[in-house]
Amino acid sequence: MSPKSGTPKKNLMLFSGRSHVELAEEVAKHLNVTITPQTVHTFANGEIYVRFQESVRGTDAFLIQSYPPPINEWIMEQLVMVDALKRASAKRITVIMPFYPYSRQDKKHKGREPISARLIADLFKTAGADRIMTVDLHTAQIQGFFDGPVDHLLAQTVLADHIRETYGDADITVVSPDSGRVRLAEKWAQQLGDRPIAFIHKTRDPDTPNQAVANRVVGEVRGRLCVLIDDMIDTGGTITKAADALLEEGAADVVIASTHGILSDPATERLANCKAREVIVTNTLPIPDEKRFPNLTVLSIAPLLARAIQEVFEDGSVTSLFDGSA
Repeated sequence: MSPKSGTPKKNLMLFSGRSHVELAEEVAKHLNVTITPQTVHTFANGEIYVRFQESVRGTDAFLIQSYPPPINEWIMEQLVMVDALKRASAKRITVIMPFYPYSRQDKKHKGREPISARLIADLFKTAGADRIMTVDLHTAQIQGFFDGPVDHLLAQTVLADHIRETYGDADITVVSPDSGRVRLAEKWAQQLGDRPIAFIHKTRDPDTPNQAVANRVVGEVRGRLCVLIDDMIDTGGTITKAADALLEEGAADVVIASTHGILSDPATERLANCKAREVIVTNTLPIPDEKRFPNLTVLSIAPLLARAIQEVFEDGSVTSLFDGSA
């Protein structure tokens, strides 16, 4: 008996949760596809219902969801959508989470604590995800929590290009807000043209979240434009105290650049009133009008996500998007 030959065919379908539809629509535009229509609603008791209105059998499914407040509701919605895709026989399910939830809980600082970043990976694997795509993890080791491919995209290029175009002629020093991100600062310094680096020596009380004390600046910042980098801005306490410390040390000006603008209260007030010339974030998370302020710049991550999706769909190289250093 001879086997029957068939014609392999790949179909890309893009799906979106309800938390950040604007980003999903922008990604769809860059891919020249439409977001697959679906029925989604929340029951009176908070349960989430999802049904896709088109067949997804055999498709390469890409499901994008961001995680603004209420973060746990959007995680559950994406899990339900992954389950629906699995049970509808999607061939491959790629979960796109521009901001990885619970990423700060990536290890145990003290006894009897959870490692919630690992729990998130386990939940999506159990639900049926084959692959995860995310942007600027809090720590790169989180890639190892998921039992499958993880595409770790870097927003550094998007942010650094803006800084180079806007402040390229200035005497720039790249500053890490703490000693743990010095390696990242080195990469930034190289991309901006072999600039010097500095970092803030700070202390943090493990029993008090969202509070840090900036102690002293290590490195030459006097008379220079300091580009203060971080992966996320939550309440804004750490980054604004770091900016103040730099200006007290004689920095000519401070520009803050961060991938994820969580902007929990009172971040908007703190950032608007700090003396930084510009605060730059990407749209990995939605930033509503009430959280925006005059010196805030929001750059789009959609072109990067679309290029990565295209590479995955065509079995290409995501690493090539970052000059081989993804």
